[in-house]
Amino acid sequence: MVRTSKSIELPVLSPLDRKAGQLSRQLAQQLRESIRTGTLRPGEPLPATRHLAAALKVARGTVVEAFEQLVAEGYLESRAGGSTTVSVNLTERTAAPSAKKKSTQADAPLVRPLPATAVRYAKIAAAMYPLPAAPFAISVPAGPVAPDDTWRKLGNRIRGTVSGGPSGYAAPQGLLTLRKAIADYVRKSRSVTCTPDQVIITSGTQQGLYLACQVLLGESDQAWVEDPAYLGITSILESSGRLDRIVRLPVDEQGMIVEDGIRRAPNARVAFVTPSHQYPLGMPMSMARREALLSWAAARNAWVVEDDYDSELRYAGHPFPALQGLDSRRVVYLGTFSKILFPSLRMGYLIAPADLVPAFCGARIVMDRHPATADQHVLATFISEGHLDRHIRRIRSIYADSRSDLIKILHAHLPGHLTEVQPIEQGVHLLVWLANALDDIAIARQAAEQGVAVRALSPTYSEHCPDKRQGLILGFGGYPKDKMIAAATTLGQIIAQHARPS
Repeated sequence: MVRTSKSIELPVLSPLDRKAGQLSRQLAQQLRESIRTGTLRPGEPLPATRHLAAALKVARGTVVEAFEQLVAEGYLESRAGGSTTVSVNLTERTAAPSAKKKSTQADAPLVRPLPATAVRYAKIAAAMYPLPAAPFAISVPAGPVAPDDTWRKLGNRIRGTVSGGPSGYAAPQGLLTLRKAIADYVRKSRSVTCTPDQVIITSGTQQGLYLACQVLLGESDQAWVEDPAYLGITSILESSGRLDRIVRLPVDEQGMIVEDGIRRAPNARVAFVTPSHQYPLGMPMSMARREALLSWAAARNAWVVEDDYDSELRYAGHPFPALQGLDSRRVVYLGTFSKILFPSLRMGYLIAPADLVPAFCGARIVMDRHPATADQHVLATFISEGHLDRHIRRIRSIYADSRSDLIKILHAHLPGHLTEVQPIEQGVHLLVWLANALDDIAIARQAAEQGVAVRALSPTYSEHCPDKRQGLILGFGGYPKDKMIAAATTLGQIIAQHARPS
């Protein structure tokens, strides 16, 4: 059984004024005030008298005298074994002042208003805060989908042979064995051309996008971004003050319309794209558009940041190879293990052209020096021993069945005259288009209040996009069928309610 400490530190105590004398009275008054304000709470233990005396550099008798006085007043209790605690009978007496103090502090106006960046970050938190693990949140590998047993066994094995707490800082790129495993994996699965030295381990795609913005974009440089797009990239650019330099390009059934970007901002520095599986609409970028994008980048000395979103999870047809494999000199490639393993792993990777690696390493050092080491060893073994390939084949089958079930469930439980279900041939989400008169943000908010987790589609569009539509983004992950039916039934009722005139 885990043993817990039976004493506490008391940083709340101020140095005693030795010139004023009566040290025991001073100590008693400080403890009394700490208890009254709730800093010391009923039932909490106090340090042993000899420990507190040593910390305060006073005689033990001084502490004993102060404790005895407070015991007599009812503030403290002496217990068997010589321990002393704050009296439990003071609960009602101390709760009110503590609550009042907390409320007063929380309600007090700020002395100085926050900068505009802080306001933007607060909006980002509201828009991107993770949804609870309930249908239809994206990327929740529930039940049989998560590789818990294999991961646990590997972890136990690896931690028995590798130092659990290595001393010193590690390389900003991450563990070499993991970078080797990733380079080999993306070469075989995505036709990516790289060496392990070009791989940088990240805490996920979001960090990769942030690093790319830091390295590739100057203060006045423009960036092409899809419209609609992943909020992660638009939030980075907007929060960094580049709002007027974001060029939002519409997408159609072939993906980003490159010609529109060349017409509006031919000298843009970077294009951010999700060519394998456009987020959130789901279509892959056609080969003609890929070639046009890479030709523009070569002609204008620009970069392409490829977020290879959900490329492993395709349910029909053969996937296009990665853009990076077509031009490894111009493309920064981003991948993640969040969707195919579990989001809490916080492990992804960035593959940079060789001449950009030092800049990305510097940006990584400034941000957080290097990724955490322990799970890198486990992931490297998970990949190199073939567990990842087997896991992907397994979850692709499970997700395909879940996707098929959800499509049928939505057709059965959503009002057909108000919704249109759009199956997507890749990834772990699909779309439900809503009638134009409906408000997807309001529907998503009410759904959350009733335990159904969905994302509104409209915030992924730019503010003035002429093609903006109302819709919902639904993940199907590893949710059991009965829970999806219950959630879809609730969601259908909410949509019907919003269609009625108020």
